[in-house]
Amino acid sequence: MDAELLLDARAVLGEGALWDASRRRLLWVDIEGREVHIFDPAGGDDVAIDVGQEVGTVVPRARGGLVLGLRRGIALLDPASRELTMLADPESHLPDNRFNDGKCDPAGRFWAGTISHRRQPDAALYRLDPDLSVRRVLEGVVNSNGLAWSLDARAMYYIDTGTHRIDAFGYDRDTGAIRNRRTVVDVPDAMGKPDGMTIDADGMLWVAHWGGGRVNRWDPGTGRLLSTVLVPASRTTSCAFGGPDLATLYITTARTGMTAEALAAEPQAGALFAVRPGVQGLPAFEFAG
Repeated sequence: MDAELLLDARAVLGEGALWDASRRRLLWVDIEGREVHIFDPAGGDDVAIDVGQEVGTVVPRARGGLVLGLRRGIALLDPASRELTMLADPESHLPDNRFNDGKCDPAGRFWAGTISHRRQPDAALYRLDPDLSVRRVLEGVVNSNGLAWSLDARAMYYIDTGTHRIDAFGYDRDTGAIRNRRTVVDVPDAMGKPDGMTIDADGMLWVAHWGGGRVNRWDPGTGRLLSTVLVPASRTTSCAFGGPDLATLYITTARTGMTAEALAAEPQAGALFAVRPGVQGLPAFEFAG
């Protein structure tokens, strides 16, 4: 399958795609552009909100507004007023780190991890509970990335990009505890680095592969590659099912660090793409706090 151009956004580092089902819009971010984007596929309008610092992820809040993972912590954003309210900065002592990918779990907790720009294992995965308390749940991370939860809510899937793996944890919906980490997919280097991730209605994982120009569908039960969506931008970063029937896969890409020659060969780098792969996704969870 081939992805088709949807929006020639020319994002520096497009990331964090997530479908806001309640409002029928696609949320995504340009990390290095410092922007939160709200895209309306029905009309083709894309609203960009400058938040003043690098923004790694965005999720909807059930009571309205958005929750962000930023360079300097976790914050709330009111898209109408564009007012930003900082909640916590658990890595204020690590100025080279910033928040990266994140998602909400089935109980409405917001999980977001950090990335070490020194590529050292001093990043971590955090959980923002509905009472707005923040807990560090995983240490020794280099580049915290894709997250997803199994259909029965008994497993949490997780990517630390540098490991070239998709791992699974046992997950307790009532407490948010994770345990018993294991590898479910070993990603060959030739396919690119595993980045953003989502899950479909069959329980299969869709993973964007940085440097691979693709989104792969993986079976977490067997570790097998099931299918591939080719993207005309090698720095493929994240993916999310959306649209009225949750059957469109939206894909973000990046152009950061590319030479003039590379950009000439990939003029659509940084664009937003879409494909209908023949399966449906699931509604994204909202933050309950």
